[in-house]
Amino acid sequence: MLTDTFAPLLMTTMEIVGYAASIIMGLSLGLIGGGGSILTVPILVYLFDVDPVLSTAYSLFVVGLTSVVGSYSHFKKGNVHLQTAVIFGVPSILAVYAVRKFVVPVIPDPVFTISNLVVTKPLFILVLFALLMVVASISMIRKITLKEERSGHIHYNYPVIFLEGILVGGITGLVGAGGGFLIIPALVLLAGLPMKQAVGTSLLIIALKSLIGFTGDLGSGLEIDYQFMLFFSVFAMVGIVAGSYLTRFIPNEKLKPAFGWFVLIMGIYILVKELFL
Repeated sequence: MLTDTFAPLLMTTMEIVGYAASIIMGLSLGLIGGGGSILTVPILVYLFDVDPVLSTAYSLFVVGLTSVVGSYSHFKKGNVHLQTAVIFGVPSILAVYAVRKFVVPVIPDPVFTISNLVVTKPLFILVLFALLMVVASISMIRKITLKEERSGHIHYNYPVIFLEGILVGGITGLVGAGGGFLIIPALVLLAGLPMKQAVGTSLLIIALKSLIGFTGDLGSGLEIDYQFMLFFSVFAMVGIVAGSYLTRFIPNEKLKPAFGWFVLIMGIYILVKELFL
């Protein structure tokens, strides 16, 4: 009886924590650019109890819409290179749409069985996502010096860009994360963009491929709660606006390693919780 009495209060508390976390997700996306969106799926799964597969669809929409807001603020500052966004974005968009439309719906449930461990489709998605979190965290923790100098015209290595776009789009399609931690180094190394311009351009690429990728889920049988998805997105957009503003005062280099350690701990926690607990 006592549990029943406090159940509505507990649910409301979890929702408040969840929406506060969505603001933090947007804030991190605005502050560090790459990797911020990786918090979206864990927030949806563990704070709102949304099915992992459905969470990846919600994440695409939320991250896409939030990145539109973030890329607009960078566009006004001249930090978005449109030609590069198109060249890098097209293969990613095609890949993420194809994965959401044709691959995710046909993943079997259960995926496979190892001894007594039954790997269901939601478990498979969560474990894959947790592994991505670990990889992303390492890229944020390590101090990698990227050459930012540009000289004259930008020369694109189209085969490498195409393969990189397919890879990032495929990952985004499976787990619903934007993949900014992969896109930003590619923009600096493969296109020679300065870091600030790479961050702004990556947000536009993430926005396009995430929103178009989300359309691949339409008609797939997923029961999408549009009201909740839009409400969640509003809080995330508040966060990215605040984060974009705070970049004037807070250096990206100091925040990224600390955020990377947090993501690493979260990734390991998800792996342990889902596989062993």
